[in-house]
Amino acid sequence: MKLAISGKGGVGKTTIAAGLINYFAQKGYQVYAVDADPDTSLGMVLGLPEERLGTLKPIVDMRQLIAERTGGEGAFFSLNPEVDGLLEDYTIKNGNILFLKMGAIKPGGSTCYCRENTVLNAMINSLLLKRQEMVVLDMGAGIEHLTRGTSRGVDVMLVVTEPTLVSIQTARVVQQLARELGIEKIKFIGNKIRQPRDKEFILSHLPAGDVIGLIPLQTAILDQAAGVNGDEPLTIAGIPELAARLLQD
Repeated sequence: MKLAISGKGGVGKTTIAAGLINYFAQKGYQVYAVDADPDTSLGMVLGLPEERLGTLKPIVDMRQLIAERTGGEGAFFSLNPEVDGLLEDYTIKNGNILFLKMGAIKPGGSTCYCRENTVLNAMINSLLLKRQEMVVLDMGAGIEHLTRGTSRGVDVMLVVTEPTLVSIQTARVVQQLARELGIEKIKFIGNKIRQPRDKEFILSHLPAGDVIGLIPLQTAILDQAAGVNGDEPLTIAGIPELAARLLQD
């Protein structure tokens, strides 16, 4: 299964992505955990050692390698570079989890991202279209990744939303763009549910049959984000049920 997890910034998509990755890995699946968010925080939420994360180069920074794979430094370059070797060379393996990060956005005024995006898209397509393992992509906040087609080819697009009108509106925009990319299964996850009316709000603004998870607000998640719990594994209420729904579908 290939999952892409999207939504408005701050809704908790990275936490949910990490919860699903850990759950699937514990169940014996080999899981490619792809941090496609420029904030590159998925590795930390997964509990990977900071020193290992610090030594992992993002693909977008590998200028020489990217030039080699795309045909040199000239104006013309291959749109179908060979990327399979990168998946083995530039991942961190932690048990059944293989982690890789795609890289951050360039600063304003720098050169364009054409070559890097060509390699990134080829790598994602290799994961999404050729590999038989579990793939979970933690996408950047908002909709830019969808307008560039980065999520094309996933089995399920999971859109995380909070019980607010702004978050719901972003979720609807993501749904529409995902449909335009040809993604057939688009499901919603309500996150940070504090009280019954939050659940009612989400179910009243989105098709109830497409809402496959309602995750309660959990202070343990906030404590881990603040470093209170150290390296203790994080248990997220609602993730086992969500994973079961995905596997059934």
